[in-house]
Amino acid sequence: MKKFGLVMLSFLFAATTYGQITKQGHVNTNKFKQLKQELPTPNLERTASGKPGKEYTQQKVDYVMDIVLDDVNTKITGSETITYHNNSKDDLEYLWVQLDQNMRAADSKTPDISPNSIPKKISKNRFNRAFPEERFDGGFNIMSVTNKDGSALSHTINQTMMRINLEEPLASGDTFDFNISWWYNINNHRTDGGRSGYEHFTENDNNNYVIAQFYPRMCVYDNVEGWQNDQFWGRSEFALEFGDFTVNITVPEDHMLGATGVLQNPKEVFSKKELKRREKARKSFDNPVVIRTQEEAEKIEKSKATKTKTWKFIAENVRDYAFATSRKFIYDAMAVDINGKTVMAESLYSKEANPLYGDHSTRAAAQTLKTYSKYTFDYPYHKAISVDGQMGMEYPQICFNPGRPDLPDGGYSDRMKYRMIKVTIHEVGHNFFPMIVNSDERQWTWMDEGLNSYMEMLAELDYDKDFPIVRGYPKNIVRYMSGDQSRIAPIMSKGDNVYSFGSNAYGKPATALWILRETIMGKELFDHAFKTYSQRWMFKHPSPADFFRTMEDASGIDLDWFWRGWFYTTDVTDIGVKGVKKYATKDEGNTVEFVEDTSAGLGFASNQDKYHYEITYEKPGGLVMPIIVEFTYKDGSKEKKTYPAQIWRYNDKEVTKVFTSSKQIESIMIDPDLETADVDVSNNSFPREKANKFDNFKQKMKG
Repeated sequence: MKKFGLVMLSFLFAATTYGQITKQGHVNTNKFKQLKQELPTPNLERTASGKPGKEYTQQKVDYVMDIVLDDVNTKITGSETITYHNNSKDDLEYLWVQLDQNMRAADSKTPDISPNSIPKKISKNRFNRAFPEERFDGGFNIMSVTNKDGSALSHTINQTMMRINLEEPLASGDTFDFNISWWYNINNHRTDGGRSGYEHFTENDNNNYVIAQFYPRMCVYDNVEGWQNDQFWGRSEFALEFGDFTVNITVPEDHMLGATGVLQNPKEVFSKKELKRREKARKSFDNPVVIRTQEEAEKIEKSKATKTKTWKFIAENVRDYAFATSRKFIYDAMAVDINGKTVMAESLYSKEANPLYGDHSTRAAAQTLKTYSKYTFDYPYHKAISVDGQMGMEYPQICFNPGRPDLPDGGYSDRMKYRMIKVTIHEVGHNFFPMIVNSDERQWTWMDEGLNSYMEMLAELDYDKDFPIVRGYPKNIVRYMSGDQSRIAPIMSKGDNVYSFGSNAYGKPATALWILRETIMGKELFDHAFKTYSQRWMFKHPSPADFFRTMEDASGIDLDWFWRGWFYTTDVTDIGVKGVKKYATKDEGNTVEFVEDTSAGLGFASNQDKYHYEITYEKPGGLVMPIIVEFTYKDGSKEKKTYPAQIWRYNDKEVTKVFTSSKQIESIMIDPDLETADVDVSNNSFPREKANKFDNFKQKMKG
């Protein structure tokens, strides 16, 4: 019995650290339990306030690259010298390099991890992609890995990762230089898929190239993960170190090219006419200036240069590098004023994307820089390029976006216009998250996609106050959150391992931030906290704990209940009115007697100076959220009352509140403006029989 008692005592202690034991012996989970056990212990590198500590460190990686694009054989050849700065406190026995293109190697395991089945019917393009006669080999061909002096350097390739085997550990504070030479076959991203590659145009036999992940890149080493050397399976993106790049790119002489970094030799690659137009664009803050016109591009694309030219760039303090090149590209640009600093918004696009790109691409890029700078920090780079790449993918100072005219007359529908603007804003916005606020995309996809999707909403509404927002509004996430729970994962899940990647990593976290700003914290507190996080962690590597802690630290609001519910569970919002009692009062001298009024409806049998209602609210849903109530009075006027989420701290199922008014209530409605992503509206109104019209409306909004 003594042993049994000790066991029970241990059980009670363990249970009460998380929740409470009910009279029946069941654990009552406490939704307001702090996140201390879930978050890592603060230290001198990452503080309890969420900001970098006094001993915060991060590595630096510099690259010098010579790249040659073979347009005839659609092949890239490159050589690079990598200088790795070990700024950590640790001695490193080896280094890890990412070989992302090996996902496309002939022996890649990537196609083998996804189940598939035989469809009844499939398009020819998808058939050829799913059942190729010969598997495309787009993996890296590593020709040499050498020390600084040219001697062979031991290395081991493990699929999309390469380990550099050092002869002796790289000491803290030291640097290591080594060289890699390589080549690979460029994939046709329109037929074979991919985040980069080329698009082929049969007319005049031309290609548009959007090139990224094209060079062996160093992995991140930090005090959170150690080496971030998870394999690249194709979905979850990249963790990268900041550094300086010197890059020379050789392409056909007639190509127009855009890339990360400051162009060092404009007079060698632009015509005199184009140079004058570029200078004019630097003074045009209202409209884009066309630097290479469609007429000029159409003339150029009809023939192919046999000579080449080399574009030379230097990029400082960037985490990655990408470029786009084609003889088909039209080029326009305009200036953007970011608090007195001139930044260039630019676009490269083929005639197939005009006039949609000419009308909106550069303007959307400019708006993104303005809006994001307002809510985070001033954009620190000198340009942002949007490229007609027919995909959505982002890199420092350059991104690849879809959108081409879809009407028979060469024009474009509103649907296509808004889709193109949306993706452009989203991808240009990634310059802030994660290209500057440099989170680990491979592990925490939501930290860049979710935060960026939230910021995207603000930029879209700045671009067009009637912009049709696709993700972020609470009503838009209801279908996903109320779906099959066996196919829904918490936001705090690795991107490779979730079913609904878009809803999990983009939509739900964006919605969570929108609700925090609009409903829970208020704009002023939220905006200050979000800007504080952005500025604390620009050009650094934040973790989820750093975000959660900063948002609380800078606002003075305990949000652990919110992070736990929205980010660590798949619970849903469902709050309703369970019942209402009416009370009249009788003055009994020194006392006041409350007498329940049992007459039908919410009106009183007799007139009163004050009307007292005892309202019981229920919460069948697991998420803790504020109770937002709208009272409609008999005279037609309305009043809204919001009870903080903490009202549920003692009872997670139902609470009772007294509401007193000088006017009689006609009806009660929960969440009238669809602010909380309530998944079941059948219990949102009282009396219930008057809710049909509203229910139909909300159900329509859910769909």
